[in-house]
Amino acid sequence: MTANPSIAWEWRHFDELSGADLYAVMASRQDVFILEQTCLYPDMDGYDQGAHHLLGWHTVDGARVLAAYLRCLAPGVKFAEMSLGRVLTTRGARGGGSGRALLAEGIARAERQHPGQRIRIGAQQHLAAFYASFGFATVGAPYDEDGIMHVDMLR
Repeated sequence: MTANPSIAWEWRHFDELSGADLYAVMASRQDVFILEQTCLYPDMDGYDQGAHHLLGWHTVDGARVLAAYLRCLAPGVKFAEMSLGRVLTTRGARGGGSGRALLAEGIARAERQHPGQRIRIGAQQHLAAFYASFGFATVGAPYDEDGIMHVDMLR
């Protein structure tokens, strides 16, 4: 993919995802979190069905390809605050600003979905400065999650 291609965003509740879209999400999550990061963990954790999902699509050779993704959980589901998680850009979409665009779009959509609520994330520690650039602040000590150091952050 070319650097910083345009992204078509879709904000969907789980029940609104087509089978093909859900397959693209789960395949991308597997590629990034399990295969690339060599983490064996239960990705299907029971939260997807109640979540809103942000899907970012590129068009490559006439085909729609998932470039970026995150999910939003309502306040009280996992944390007292709403939370964003499973934040990813696919390998082909990296390096052109897709990650920044994803997070900016995700925060805006989440805040419209749950106005006045704070956002909590469990960030990989090496990405803390990236999230801090969006107003997140580290709360608490680093912890190991599936072999990768994480920090909780709040916005």
